[in-house]
Amino acid sequence: MRRLLTAGAAATVLVLGTTACSGTTKDNSSDTGGGGQTAAAADPNAPLKEGLKIAYLPKQLNNPYSDVETGGGKVAVGEIKGEYKLVGPNDASASSQVSYINTLIQQQQDVIVVAANDPNAVCPSLNQARAAKIKVITFDSDANKDCRDAFINQATTQGIGESLAKMALEQAGSAGGDIAILSATPNATNQNAWIDVMKKELAKPEYSKLKLVKTAYGNDDDQKSFQEAQGLLQSFPNLKVIVSPTTVGIAAASRYVSSSSYKGKVQITGLGLPNQMREYVKDGTVKEFALWNPADIGYLAAYAGAAMASGQITGAQGEKFKAGKLGDYTIGADGEIVLGPPTVFNAQNIDQFNF
Repeated sequence: MRRLLTAGAAATVLVLGTTACSGTTKDNSSDTGGGGQTAAAADPNAPLKEGLKIAYLPKQLNNPYSDVETGGGKVAVGEIKGEYKLVGPNDASASSQVSYINTLIQQQQDVIVVAANDPNAVCPSLNQARAAKIKVITFDSDANKDCRDAFINQATTQGIGESLAKMALEQAGSAGGDIAILSATPNATNQNAWIDVMKKELAKPEYSKLKLVKTAYGNDDDQKSFQEAQGLLQSFPNLKVIVSPTTVGIAAASRYVSSSSYKGKVQITGLGLPNQMREYVKDGTVKEFALWNPADIGYLAAYAGAAMASGQITGAQGEKFKAGKLGDYTIGADGEIVLGPPTVFNAQNIDQFNF
């Protein structure tokens, strides 16, 4: 049976075509600010434009998580009869996305959907895109709020961070002990925000038995993450839990532990894809992990971008729009749109999911 996470829940879970289309015209009336632009009133009854050019720029290509996300976006762009484009770097460095944004501006895209590798490095280029009347939607990992029009968040940052700490506490057991974090890149916006909340939780009295010994970075690279997990286990003999809020990291750490003497002694938890994590759940390496459906993030981003490019919304708090099969959504503070609670995966339900 499917079980959903809610922010702050007490469960032991981790909430986690290159030419302009002649039939498309840019909407110049619904800018949301940034660069001195003034937002026009939204028309929620305006029809979605057809032929919108919507480009996706994930953190990196050939990343299983990003592939699922952008796949959901491709489905949504097809539903709204738009033109889907996927571009991106092969590494997740801070500046690797800038040249792609500049090219998308030259190609006169209507919407750019980007998962920022760095919240500030992409800002000048994103604001150039907005000045060119291109709507900018961030998803999964936000940019500075002053250089995008809306942000598709997986779940609330507070809820995820709290659950990171909660999961670590319960996985460590009553005696507590050392814990470590295996993150993505040092500049990853979402990872850092979750970790900041987690650290604040760990400072509370109820977490006094836990000691965060290190935050390691696998750069969302499988081999680097594998080596970092190995290094953590060798450097900290009293390590009880590795918390990895990245799908690349949790899979790599689980692979290492599953074939080592640490299996059954050190727990791995975090955010993972069911298809990647199935074998580690079934062999007992991982008891439980969590994730929203990444495809839904990409799907929601397409509908938000299309609604904005069509003038249905401007990105102002309280505005509502329809997102296809996902239903109705309301824009929150600072242009944030929260997908919803993730699903918890364990040995009892993991075979019900295929992504």
